[in-house]
Amino acid sequence: MRTEKSRQSFCCPQKIRKNLKMYNTYLTEIDFNVGIYIRLSQEDKDKKYESDSESVINQKELLRSYVKNNNFNLCGEYVDDGYSGTNFDRPGFQKMLEDIKQKKINCVVVKDLSRFGRDHVMTGYYIETFFPENNIRFISILESYDSFKNQASND
Repeated sequence: MRTEKSRQSFCCPQKIRKNLKMYNTYLTEIDFNVGIYIRLSQEDKDKKYESDSESVINQKELLRSYVKNNNFNLCGEYVDDGYSGTNFDRPGFQKMLEDIKQKKINCVVVKDLSRFGRDHVMTGYYIETFFPENNIRFISILESYDSFKNQASND
């Protein structure tokens, strides 16, 4: 038998329930026009993996499947094959930024953060500043990171 005090710890306060409901409604009412970003560095090309999970082809298949399973609209594929992740001066990445500025996409999906970039300061800038300022949802599949969901839990 629960006491009133223990019952409160299991109940979600009305204000939080209302905010969660609004948040979930907000997410389901948005059409997400997704750009998938794929990168394979020159060093990775030379490595032999037990599986081909690091290959561009398999990254594309994983990301396309994720987009389809979440009923997103695939609007762009940005590939930097043979580019280092230590800087962001990559043709595919720059094209993605152009499409963001032109409002062609409002969501970026990557396999994992290392495919997005290896410069932690600049990666943080894009994820925490540039994307929010441009109303971009950012999803990293392997880290289970979703900026919209993480933003709601941090507010």
